[in-house]
Amino acid sequence: MSPRTVITFGTFDVLHVGHIRVLKRAAELGDRLVVGVSADELNIAKKGRAPVFTQDERLEIVSSLKMVDEVFVEESLEKKRDYIVEHGGDVLVMGDDWAGKFDWVSDVCEVVYLPRTPSVSTTGLIEHIATIAPSA
Repeated sequence: MSPRTVITFGTFDVLHVGHIRVLKRAAELGDRLVVGVSADELNIAKKGRAPVFTQDERLEIVSSLKMVDEVFVEESLEKKRDYIVEHGGDVLVMGDDWAGKFDWVSDVCEVVYLPRTPSVSTTGLIEHIATIAPSA
């Protein structure tokens, strides 16, 4: 039996416990975990702001996690199917805030939506840090 590959995607900016928990749960669904880290340009397009950490820094951070076997740059949301096929994904894992939005790839892999960690979000953390940071 060939190894079961789980693939997931995210920005992983300002890494927090919610990221770690979803990656651990994703890794438990297979033998290998492949992570697509959103390109800086993709983040600007979808969130209207650049990430705090650069694309290269985020790739380094995510690839250093013990549950992650491989990382790559996700340049387009529309290429999800291509990335899944290219990396041999058997299972696509996304947070439940995306529930139903990637069912269109269920013909090439199983799609699983995992619950997010309540009360933890990168945007919320960034906004909190901005309010407590001393003004220049």
